Amino acid sequence: MQGLMMDVPLTIPLIVRHAEALHGAKLVISRRPDRSVVRLTYGELFARARRLAGALHELGVRRGDRVATFSWNHHQHVETYFAVPCMGAVVHTLNIRLSAEELAYIANHAGDSVVIVDRVLLPAFERFRERLTNVREVIVVGDDGASDAPPGSLDYEAVVASGKPHSFDEPIDERDAAAMCYTSGTTGRPKGVVYSHRSQLLHTLVVSQPVCLGTAERDVVLPIVPMFHANAWGVPYAAALAGANQVHPGPHLDPRSLLELMANERVTSSMGVPTIWLGILQELDRNAASYDLTALERVMIGGAAVPESLIRAFAERHGIAITQGWGMTETSPVGSISSLTSELEDADAATQYAYRARAGRPLPLVEVRVRDESGVRPWDDSGMAELEVRGPWIASSYYEAPDAGERFTGDGWFKTGDIASIDARGYIAIRDRSKDVIKSGGEWISSVALENAIMGLPGVAEAAVVGIAHPRWDERPLALVVPREGCVITAEEIRAQLASRFPKWWLPDAVELVSAIPKTSVGKFQKREIRERYRDRYSGAGETVPTASEPMPQPAGSR
Repeated sequence: MQGLMMDVPLTIPLIVRHAEALHGAKLVISRRPDRSVVRLTYGELFARARRLAGALHELGVRRGDRVATFSWNHHQHVETYFAVPCMGAVVHTLNIRLSAEELAYIANHAGDSVVIVDRVLLPAFERFRERLTNVREVIVVGDDGASDAPPGSLDYEAVVASGKPHSFDEPIDERDAAAMCYTSGTTGRPKGVVYSHRSQLLHTLVVSQPVCLGTAERDVVLPIVPMFHANAWGVPYAAALAGANQVHPGPHLDPRSLLELMANERVTSSMGVPTIWLGILQELDRNAASYDLTALERVMIGGAAVPESLIRAFAERHGIAITQGWGMTETSPVGSISSLTSELEDADAATQYAYRARAGRPLPLVEVRVRDESGVRPWDDSGMAELEVRGPWIASSYYEAPDAGERFTGDGWFKTGDIASIDARGYIAIRDRSKDVIKSGGEWISSVALENAIMGLPGVAEAAVVGIAHPRWDERPLALVVPREGCVITAEEIRAQLASRFPKWWLPDAVELVSAIPKTSVGKFQKREIRERYRDRYSGAGETVPTASEPMPQPAGSR
């Protein structure tokens, strides 16, 4: 039909051209391993990205080739985020916290041809380098900008300096691959998720809306979430499109270093996983006067359920607003956000906190439903069923994984593995992961509900709850609890306080006080390791557990 709009491909070069034209003087700031800070304008960064792309082409990188990164968050990583997809290749972020065996499998399965690696991460890289079957070149990002590299590798700065600037004007199909991330492999082998240019641009446009990150030109954005974790939640692209200053922490992720960076750079918006913010909260509780956070307006937390107690603590003790987001590697990753509707902005504080502790409402263009063996459940917040999603930045399959089709429904939805409910306002409550929900005596117990309740108790820093095999009841809950520094709390006190909120058959049979809880590579509780470590805890148990005659309680933060 005549008279239609221009058919302009939705590709990453559109972001580059816009940022170069309108935001060339804005800054990308990053901290080196030696703690010094380097500042580049967007104009300088994109000029370097163009030269990097030209140099990679001279090294034989062609359309569709995978260029891997093994790096912390810094300006060189941002340059690679743009250079590789804008030349038609695919940027593949390797999770630096995975085991050598997993990393070798992922890089070989993806077919990575070039790896860009931080000098400070070379010892970890060398543990799997010899197993790589496709890598032709290794490019090392120095910690001081020095133009030298270990034998058998190239220096990043020398590579950039040698490159003829790439035009970024060659036609790219918007459905071509732009980036890859692999799942963490908590069940089976890690699986590859391929993001198209189209999906990345649409995700960028929507997460930039006020309902989500709300990134504006005036902002200074600090993504604590690693750039190797689900594409840093899309922050580098969203910040560049908006013209916001970006601040990257490098390898310095301890609470003091992060708080110093927030104060010194006048950060307005930051995002990361709950465990990072638990550490930041503890440091603020000890020493808030040392950090001027008056510029900080928004904090987005995702990657795991956020306890209502954490949201309350930041707001009431430090005046910092927390917004919870939900998503996965397969959702690019942001799928929902717990911003309040205009109706809820007039609600009482308790109601607002309860809704902020939910996973939020789906972003525009994302559809959600909860479904079990009886079919699709109504949005009435009842029961616990699997959350399914679909949308223009939701994976439709895994890369070269024909045996993973069970994660996708016949009518085109992705099965998240999260057990959830949705209320009449469209707010999602994540009850548990399907592999973490505790099945006891034929009934389900939400580990997330118990964890959130325990972490809301005075004197508790962290808590993880898992189901452990039980000879009579199939599984029973076990809680690992880390006391707050300087606090004394007993297992008996924890159980007693839980008893007022949950039926007796929900209460953990055992509460273990520990100094630390095992975590995954992205800061989530490593429940598989916990279950293995405590697998015999109830092997000889004979005590009677009350039957599930009481109604199922709602997880903390739901309504």
